[in-house]
Amino acid sequence: MGSDAIAGMKWALFALALFAAMPAGSADERPYAVTEERAECADFEPLRRPLFGDTHVHTTYSFDANFQDTRNTPRDAYRFARGEPMGIQPYDDDGNPQRTIRIDRPLDWAMISDHAELMGEVYVCSTPGTWAYWHPACLLKRSGFPTLAIMTFGVKTLTGKSRFGWLCGEDGERCVEGTRRFWTSVQDAAEEAYDRSDRCEFTSFVGYEWTASVGKGQNLHRNVVFRNANVPELPISWVDTPSAFDLWDRLEADCIEGLEECDVFTIPHNSNLSGGLFFQSARIESEDDVHEMDGEEARRRARFEPIAEIMQHKGASECDSRAGWGNDEACGFELLPYDRFGAKGNFGLIEAQLPNANNYLRWALKQGLLRERELGANPFRYGIIASTDSHIAAPGLTREKGHPGHGGAGMGAGEGLTAGFPDDIEFNPGGLAVAWAEENTRDAIFSAMQRREVYGTSGTRPVVRFFGGWEYPGNLCERDDFVAAGYAGGVPMGGTLPRAPGGVFVAPRFAVSALRDPGTAEDPGTPLQRIQIVKGWTEGGATHERVIDVVGGENGASVDLDSCQARGAGADQLCSVWYDADFDPTESAFYYARVLENPTCRWSQYVCLDAKVNCSEPESVPEALAACCDEAVPKTLQERAWTSPIWYTP
Repeated sequence: MGSDAIAGMKWALFALALFAAMPAGSADERPYAVTEERAECADFEPLRRPLFGDTHVHTTYSFDANFQDTRNTPRDAYRFARGEPMGIQPYDDDGNPQRTIRIDRPLDWAMISDHAELMGEVYVCSTPGTWAYWHPACLLKRSGFPTLAIMTFGVKTLTGKSRFGWLCGEDGERCVEGTRRFWTSVQDAAEEAYDRSDRCEFTSFVGYEWTASVGKGQNLHRNVVFRNANVPELPISWVDTPSAFDLWDRLEADCIEGLEECDVFTIPHNSNLSGGLFFQSARIESEDDVHEMDGEEARRRARFEPIAEIMQHKGASECDSRAGWGNDEACGFELLPYDRFGAKGNFGLIEAQLPNANNYLRWALKQGLLRERELGANPFRYGIIASTDSHIAAPGLTREKGHPGHGGAGMGAGEGLTAGFPDDIEFNPGGLAVAWAEENTRDAIFSAMQRREVYGTSGTRPVVRFFGGWEYPGNLCERDDFVAAGYAGGVPMGGTLPRAPGGVFVAPRFAVSALRDPGTAEDPGTPLQRIQIVKGWTEGGATHERVIDVVGGENGASVDLDSCQARGAGADQLCSVWYDADFDPTESAFYYARVLENPTCRWSQYVCLDAKVNCSEPESVPEALAACCDEAVPKTLQERAWTSPIWYTP
């Protein structure tokens, strides 16, 4: 009998034992804490299922979305996530929306993440009958000048970190009360949307965005996610906490220690817009603030930030082909031409400059290996998700064709439909967060995010598994117990490899599988092109990386740009067991999988085709559509998924 067959029998026995030990389904047998009262789900999957969600959604309660004429509330957003159609701006004189959108498939879960900052100011400015409704600044925000209104409110509050005395009163109480009213509404909407029946069809989380922007628009934003309905009386904003470290202190005091069954973590996003500050000390309060990270901060960061957002509609944050990753072609994906919002065309506070390598998650993952040896904890042990950052209250609206624009500091369509692109050309429809959970409940999904068994996609819905262990058989992909054996013989995405069996030197093996997005009848999913494993490691006090094609590869697939028809073959499923022949057991390492689909048209190319732009006749191209003929603007893209890493620590 061959070695693979012997190993297969061995792991089949382990898998059967594991499956037998899995919970039968009652609350007291769950492999995670149950912190809320609800019906037990009729459908419980011990080997977990992929649940597609969105943790980054803004409604009319957010100052920037509101000022761009978004009128939909958290209740509307949750109904949209569950598959209902929704009207969006522009609105006619009678308040009727001129566009209607609908998600192609309902989400399994979502969280509204309205900005805590200026929430109260939005309330008093937007609510007829409040004394400030007719204040000149509030009139400005309703007059069709969204960028000017955003700057007027944002620069004052988000740089001075103080409330508007002339809107909020000397003690700020009017805006505190407005914040309380909106925050209560956020909680009520989440409760109404949450399916507490045994069908477990949809899960909603209570949360918000903490919006720290230092210097000239250098982003240090975090989304705050609460485990259940037990949340603080008010969202803790950047006005209240000058640094992320202070935010964690308050969340610990007001939630974890101050409220029974309250739990929380934060999700960093848009490191690509941080001007290199995101992966410095979390004690930073200003652009010139200098702090050295210590062991306490590294441990707190690891506890409070288990996952990070690798992509949303304001760009990807994995890596950058312009900033040191020229040998990785896939790092040219959805990049912005500036490294902070202060350099964005609408604001123009400083001259635009391209991001450096330290703006990206792959850089942080490598730095985390060094910091762990230095400080005793890895502050950047991030799991990976993606989301939309929709500012039109549209969770999960990620389809490229017909993309209406998400409005995040882009175009709000407040004065009518644009004659050109519905959003800034460098933006995109955003991505999705996928949690591997036993059931569709808050406790199950929150636990999946805490243990980092999550992955992100650029908007499509491939199903991706990733396991790491020491003795996976080479024929695991051909077996029916791939998943059970994956758990039995190692750890899933987000985990840390245990010590090698018997203390002997062996190279780790990684089992990775991807199923193509099945799509819909109207929009079938795209075939898969390849699966890659990205390895980062230390050697001699320095970091290194390597990208390996482990299955699939260049297949000649292409796109007819005149019709957006895809050409060429691809795979419905890809699977491989790969071992690291260059493994050094004395050095730290991480591994994550990246799944690439065949090329398809980018959203902007669909706009150009619909407008019948003819670039061979430049004089016929409207100025608003000039980007259709700009060679620097990508016309195609490869949708993708990124798994959370698996780590090895000596």
